[in-house]
Amino acid sequence: MQMILGQSRLAPFGLPFLGLEELMEGKDVTASYDYHIGVDYHKSYSHLVVQDSAGKTLRSGLVKNDRQSLGSFLERYRENSHAVVEATRNWMVMYDWLDDICDDVVLAHPLKVKAIADAKVKTDKIDATVLAHLLRADLVPEAWAPGEKARELRIALRERMFYVRLRTMVKNRIVTVFDRYPEQTAQLRKLADLFGKAGRQQLAVLNVSEVDRIQIDRGLEFIGDINNRIKQSEASIRTMTKTNGNVELLKTIPGIGEFFARLIEAEIDDISRFRSAKKLTAYAGLVPSTYSSGGKTYHGKIIKQGNKWLRWAFVEAVAPAVATDPQLRAQYEHLKFRGTNKARVATARKLLTIAFQVLRDQRPYERRGANGEESASSTISRLS
Repeated sequence: MQMILGQSRLAPFGLPFLGLEELMEGKDVTASYDYHIGVDYHKSYSHLVVQDSAGKTLRSGLVKNDRQSLGSFLERYRENSHAVVEATRNWMVMYDWLDDICDDVVLAHPLKVKAIADAKVKTDKIDATVLAHLLRADLVPEAWAPGEKARELRIALRERMFYVRLRTMVKNRIVTVFDRYPEQTAQLRKLADLFGKAGRQQLAVLNVSEVDRIQIDRGLEFIGDINNRIKQSEASIRTMTKTNGNVELLKTIPGIGEFFARLIEAEIDDISRFRSAKKLTAYAGLVPSTYSSGGKTYHGKIIKQGNKWLRWAFVEAVAPAVATDPQLRAQYEHLKFRGTNKARVATARKLLTIAFQVLRDQRPYERRGANGEESASSTISRLS
């Protein structure tokens, strides 16, 4: 997050880069608070800037990242104050501390803040000052701050995903080992699950070198340990979401199983914050990038911004969805002539649209088309 002083130019996303003078010019500042606190949050320390309603800096300095140090620094500015911190790594720690001290805390979107104020000269003090000015002028591009329960569930879900990815890495190492014995592994390649019961029996009798045998056996033992961790993680997730009706609604959508339903519910958190399905698909990053020039508009690959967990969940859900829903499968096959990836993205976008409607209307998904209603196929065509 940066700022250019005395220079204005067009930025990506259609937003201007502004200096502090330009930022405040002609803007009505927020007068409901006496103190405006900008926080540039780092791992071990943070830089804080406190301003009054006129934009005068009352206090500025480094603060050690702990509750007591933060409270001492802001002791004189607790009454009628609000603060802003960017949604960087582990932002919830500072956010919760500030929430106990100030009347209100705003979570800022880092990329959008950078698009508004960019700088060639960048220091922690400048960053915190810009945040304080944006907060005072009510110009902070806000990011969604999920509730405590949603945050805890996200942490549990991402722990499970970490273990799954780690298990995949270990499996790939074992596959690399037995690939060194192509004559013996011909039968192994025919197995649907190399690491199932039959596959493990075959791996156990594979005639390999001593060092490779050690690697295979250790790898299989490690996979067993990871499987136990995954089961423990899943038990915790089930306990946290056992009374969640949205999870049951999401499971009625083709391709959305137990885990994906919980992940989607946690990442969306509150469906009412999205005015339309298009807003939700943009939040998930399942919309194409757009470039317009000379009266012509071009659409490229999907945008790189957005909630990567939601995007991943719905793209992964495409395969089981088209396998179980005939209408989705027919439209997916029809779209494949444009490219497999485009067909997957279009279908994922359709599934996300269905999820929006299910959560908004609080009713389970029903397959359409049989009674004259719009079919899944026609909707995908329109969306793609």
